[in-house]
Amino acid sequence: MASGDEQVMRNKQVILRAYVTGFPKESDMQLRTTSTITLKLPQGSTGVLVKNLYLSCDPYTRTQMQHSDTPSSFRTLTPGSPITGFGVAKILESGDARFKQGDLVWGLTGWEEYSVINATKIESLFKIKNTDVPLSYYTGILGMPGLTAYAGFYEVCSPKKGERVYISAASGAVGQLVGQFAKLSGCYVVGSAGTKEKVDLLKNKFGFDEAFNYKEEPNLDAALKRYFPEGIDIYFENVGGKMLDAVLLNMRFRGRIAVCGMISQYNLEKPEGVHNLMSVIYKEVRIQGFGVLNYYHLYEKFLETVLPAIKEGKITYVEDVVEGLESAPSALVGLFTGRNIGKQVVVVSQE
Repeated sequence: MASGDEQVMRNKQVILRAYVTGFPKESDMQLRTTSTITLKLPQGSTGVLVKNLYLSCDPYTRTQMQHSDTPSSFRTLTPGSPITGFGVAKILESGDARFKQGDLVWGLTGWEEYSVINATKIESLFKIKNTDVPLSYYTGILGMPGLTAYAGFYEVCSPKKGERVYISAASGAVGQLVGQFAKLSGCYVVGSAGTKEKVDLLKNKFGFDEAFNYKEEPNLDAALKRYFPEGIDIYFENVGGKMLDAVLLNMRFRGRIAVCGMISQYNLEKPEGVHNLMSVIYKEVRIQGFGVLNYYHLYEKFLETVLPAIKEGKITYVEDVVEGLESAPSALVGLFTGRNIGKQVVVVSQE
């Protein structure tokens, strides 16, 4: 239906019903099909109107689904409003001179068919210039997870050839890339994952030297000693809890730990403690957390490294793709049971 030259469209959305405690459920989210949107920016707006094409499911979204007074890189979500996250979109109208109608972009958007991205959030949008790779890659290898892997490994860990690298949750969106960056840097690389299929993927597709299923290891300390008899130089932390505790016992002198995420802790009302921190003192281990938003200035440099590596087949990437906004709640919840194989992507529109 139209009003003058203003087209009003149905705008399907995924809404957060209420703040979540414990394990997230599909019922914590709701598919709203009654919303509408005017496909025209308000008069004088300096934002952009976009059609969302692909959405990224990321574990950090769980931390936004609970009420928190702790400052974070990503804002807490608002119950009754659409979930927000990273995605790929097409500009329908722009009030910002940097973008024009028809441009493809990636960045923070809403879990809905159409979004208005206000001027305050437009700084998180990147124009997509290289379209000779799948557009969905900009939710993963060429988007936030890719830049996370690049900044965390190269900037935080400062790897050297021959170093021993361990990655937890290694088949996920970030882990699979860290492992490949480490191999390209001449490191010995071991990853852990939660199924035989994922372990095979790490060794056979991503080129890890070794990989193991942590669920089959009653003693994580013994498992790490088996794969790292001389200890670990670099640990890329995605899991936390008991895994971090075991790693601390196996770090080498002046080892580095880049803390990217702690998926084992997100759904706990009371986080687990860490017991082996004394290792940090006598081994002079550096533990550093990092947020990808602080490394956005490296994006062009990152592309110069990664795009040729993709085209030359030196880096490979695995996606787990589901169709339709209605599939998004299930896809997000599935991250926490390890149901996805690789980067979880939701297709909103094939346009």
